[in-house]
Amino acid sequence: MPVKSLPVKVSGQGFYDVSQAAQAMVHDTGILEGLCTLFIQHTSASLVIQENADPAVRHDLQRWMNRLVPENDRLYTHTTEGSDDMPAHIKCALTATSLSIPILNGRLVLGIWQGIYLWEHRVHAGQRSIIVHIAGDVNPAL
Repeated sequence: MPVKSLPVKVSGQGFYDVSQAAQAMVHDTGILEGLCTLFIQHTSASLVIQENADPAVRHDLQRWMNRLVPENDRLYTHTTEGSDDMPAHIKCALTATSLSIPILNGRLVLGIWQGIYLWEHRVHAGQRSIIVHIAGDVNPAL
């Protein structure tokens, strides 16, 4: 499968579920067994696999991360893009910019309580881009 881009609109800090979009991309390839790699093309947002049932988990993670990496720290020298920019870079460095998820029977092998999330670390709205590469054995019936 060629590498594809998955655009994600964001409206500020928080978690954006991309599980269904990634699964749809896997389905469209016809691959039964393989690997799906996702890579975010940004330095102030990240990718995580996290709890998909109780939104309080993501809320608590967001609050904890904002407490760990506060805005307006006097140690920051990179401040020209706003008070949330340097903290967003630190948050990205502490998390992940890529994920690899196995594919089995044409589906992403996620646990029952797992979802794939773009974690936006900036306050501002915009659009992010996730690069998706899916490789494996194609279903001969497709």
